[in-house]
Amino acid sequence: MEMIALDKELKGNSYPGRGIIIGRSADGTKAVAAYFIMGRSENSRNRVFVEDGEGIRTQAFDPSKLVDPSLIIYAPVRVLGNKTIVTNGDQTDTIYEGMDQQLTFEQSLRSREFEPDGPNYTPRISGILHVENGSYSYAMSILKSNNGDPSSCNRYTFAYQNAKAGEGHFIHTYKCDGNPLPSFEGEPKLVQIPDDMDAFANMLWGSLNEDNKVSLFVRYIDIETGKYESRILNKNH
Repeated sequence: MEMIALDKELKGNSYPGRGIIIGRSADGTKAVAAYFIMGRSENSRNRVFVEDGEGIRTQAFDPSKLVDPSLIIYAPVRVLGNKTIVTNGDQTDTIYEGMDQQLTFEQSLRSREFEPDGPNYTPRISGILHVENGSYSYAMSILKSNNGDPSSCNRYTFAYQNAKAGEGHFIHTYKCDGNPLPSFEGEPKLVQIPDDMDAFANMLWGSLNEDNKVSLFVRYIDIETGKYESRILNKNH
């Protein structure tokens, strides 16, 4: 698979929707996760990321303008022991609770489908990072309608064992802008992961469409110690 330049990929797509990037820093010492959200409606754009324990949650920037919280207010990132869960919806909680009951990442998601927001039927994208005793692997999932037909849910899981230094994978909800919005297609895209967290965060933030971007979260986890650093960037502040 050809490695793509993330900045070029993002600048060439005005509306990838919500995106998850997971990988390993170039020097091999850090597990890396990034999650961004975008919005076209006032309700979607009226959000910020805030810290919540070891994870984050979305909240309304201006509570008086919040219309329907059902699909926009959730915890995108939660930590369960040595596992970090990153998703674009409340399936974060489904995965957390399932894995806490000894289900796998894939099994936990079997109770969920794409979002009930026809005609888009936004895919649910999820990722999990597993860091333990100096080893690191990760997996990504997408649950989407069958080419816009909500009577069938297509489920894909991609697992990356012994994650390679300098490499990551990028999955997002929408192939591009449109009405209805076309779902992401194919495998997660192979991308480069640098050592410098701030440079990575700034590159991502600067590459997202200025009108549509809302918030970005980036975390670098030390694979030996499990200690982490995070950055949050919000358009509304």
